Amino acid sequence: MKFCKTESAANRQAVNLPLKLLSWLISSSLMGGSLMLAADAAEVKQDVLIAKQPVLSARVKNILSLDGQQFKDLNNNGLLDTYEDWQRPVSQRVDDLVSKMTLEEKAGLMLIDTLNADCGGTASQTAVDYINQQRMNRFILRNVVKADPVCGGEIGWGGDPVTPQQMATFTNTIQELSEATRLGIPALFKSNARNHYEKDARVGINEAAGAFTEFPKEAGLAAAALGENNMSVIEDFAKVMGDEWKAIGLRGMYGYMADLSTEPRWYRVHETFTEDADLNADIMKTLVKTLQGGPLNPDSAVALTMKHFPGGGPQEMGLDPHYSHGKNQVYPAGNFAYHLKPFMAAIDAGVSSVMPYYGVPINVTYEGVKYEQVGMAFSKQIVTDLLRGKLGFKGYVNSDTGIINDRGWGLENKTVPERVAAAINGGTDTLSGFHDKQTIIDLVKAGLVTEERVTLAAKRLLQAQFELGLFENPYVDASKAAATIGNDAHRAIGMDIQRKSVVLLQNKDNVLPLKAGASVYAMGIAKSDVEKYGYVVTDGAADKASRPSAAGHDYAVIRVEVTTDKTVTGAFESNNPASGLDKKHINPLTGKTWGSQDRCVLDSKQKCLDDKLKFGGALPWEANNLSFTTMAASKSWKISPSLETIQAIMKEVGAEKTVLSVYFRQPYVLDEQSGLKDAGAIVAGFGVSNTALLDVLSGKFNPQGKMPFALANNLQAVIDNQPDMPGYPAKDTLYPYGFGLSYK
Repeated sequence: MKFCKTESAANRQAVNLPLKLLSWLISSSLMGGSLMLAADAAEVKQDVLIAKQPVLSARVKNILSLDGQQFKDLNNNGLLDTYEDWQRPVSQRVDDLVSKMTLEEKAGLMLIDTLNADCGGTASQTAVDYINQQRMNRFILRNVVKADPVCGGEIGWGGDPVTPQQMATFTNTIQELSEATRLGIPALFKSNARNHYEKDARVGINEAAGAFTEFPKEAGLAAAALGENNMSVIEDFAKVMGDEWKAIGLRGMYGYMADLSTEPRWYRVHETFTEDADLNADIMKTLVKTLQGGPLNPDSAVALTMKHFPGGGPQEMGLDPHYSHGKNQVYPAGNFAYHLKPFMAAIDAGVSSVMPYYGVPINVTYEGVKYEQVGMAFSKQIVTDLLRGKLGFKGYVNSDTGIINDRGWGLENKTVPERVAAAINGGTDTLSGFHDKQTIIDLVKAGLVTEERVTLAAKRLLQAQFELGLFENPYVDASKAAATIGNDAHRAIGMDIQRKSVVLLQNKDNVLPLKAGASVYAMGIAKSDVEKYGYVVTDGAADKASRPSAAGHDYAVIRVEVTTDKTVTGAFESNNPASGLDKKHINPLTGKTWGSQDRCVLDSKQKCLDDKLKFGGALPWEANNLSFTTMAASKSWKISPSLETIQAIMKEVGAEKTVLSVYFRQPYVLDEQSGLKDAGAIVAGFGVSNTALLDVLSGKFNPQGKMPFALANNLQAVIDNQPDMPGYPAKDTLYPYGFGLSYK
């Protein structure tokens, strides 16, 4: 029996074990290891996750050698403790470790906050403080990973961009710092979505793809899955994503969103897959089975945190609870159960964690229970009674970021400790965006939170790290990260799914596919990309001062994208009479100005929360403007190219020869006044490259995507839509859910 200093066989230095290990050997023979009693067999069959010697990696602590097996001596006591024994059931390992933890260490487990790499992938003093002072083990990673990052500039919440190797080096550094702590508990990094076509990434919402393989946005994945009539594209996507995340030590995700796109005005529709609960349930189940392999195990690539329970789609007036004017979550059609379906599928598949939303349920009663009007993460009725009790969820509950310090809706007048107590006692296990363990310790000492509750949270949280195999090997080979992320094979899969996601909505007189050798007037799409397909191309945007005429061309191909103008939304200030307090703009729900609910207006000593509308969305008084005509007349919506330019080009070349490719980031309305429906062909995209689009337009690829949500034929239908109800009445529907044409 020996122990070794490092994981490298070449560098191991064996020394004699203390005689006190004899007692461990006796107990091991009787209670654990290969000679476990038959009475424990059933538990072992269900619970033991590691059947053979795993690869161990240690940079700080010793490695024990016992009877030909090796184990990490994570607490450096020279003994093989139960929690260090990978042969034991996870439940036994968790119980043993928690029994050794102080209240301070258990409280630290319940914290998670942003921890980014510094320039070049180095670790900051913040990392040292979080690990050694706050006893934290969970972190949110927000750096953009790029092949050619440039440090500096306005860093902010997202940190400096880093290369794949630098990111992997950073996560290894954090794991080494974690291993050096008293009990050697490994870290778990989480991130929002990264592998999607995204020109308007917002920190705290999603991350730019950077070097990662680009797939269409979530709705595009759903469109492709509908076209294939199976989940193969979801599986292919998830396998690539899992390989790439695992390569940099990113083993957890804040996602995916199981929310439904039943409220078109909600700006976060671009992160949802579909309005259809059954399709979304299939997608969630497939993501869990592919990324996690079902319930977590050492072969799992990424542990998922499905959000936002019980379904963040039905936001009143489409407003979002990141902002004080968007707190309300409503179910006027009584469709609460409909929105639970995707979460139930994820739970049944073994999802690791669930995240409740900020939203407050307004006048919601479900199965005889009227829900208290507090944010979901504070609600015992939602988290403990519904999620755990009724739906049988066994994992841990991870709050959304900022519920304690910023978005404690329903508890606005409560103190930070009171909100922490409400969240923990309500059933939330880890507090996102919070990094003060002393608050939890003080609550326990004051009798406002029991230590038993903290212990229960610690057990739930630690289970994920054990199941992922992080206690055995949390490190990655940083030198291989760049060869995995965005490699040619992965990009080929991403491009194939991009093509499959394109939906052909309209094709009058078979204007598509484009005829070989035709003259094409291109707008919003690179001339060089179009020329690769053998077309004679005029770049409509080549001269900013004087746009060339489209007259005489065989076709005009226009890529249309809609965003919100950050120069306008970025000027929003809740307490400014020219914006948030402008009496020309009144919130119909309150009869007051849109900034009136922000904490800085209610208490001048506090910092404004909604300033700059940094999480996305139009000015709140323009949220209804989802038709192209009303967006064009708005200040905060931005159509590229402008609607006026699109209309002029259609007039010059002839509407029947115009091909519009519209990126439906939300279910926009192609209204009559805009004239866009007069185009010869219209294709819907959900985040695709020029190459994928042109493969479809040229006929190289036959379009097969199907709409993941319905499109209304008039704006009033959107405004009148019940936020929890999918689709529209037939008379108000332009294209129904599941619609899509092909060339053949």
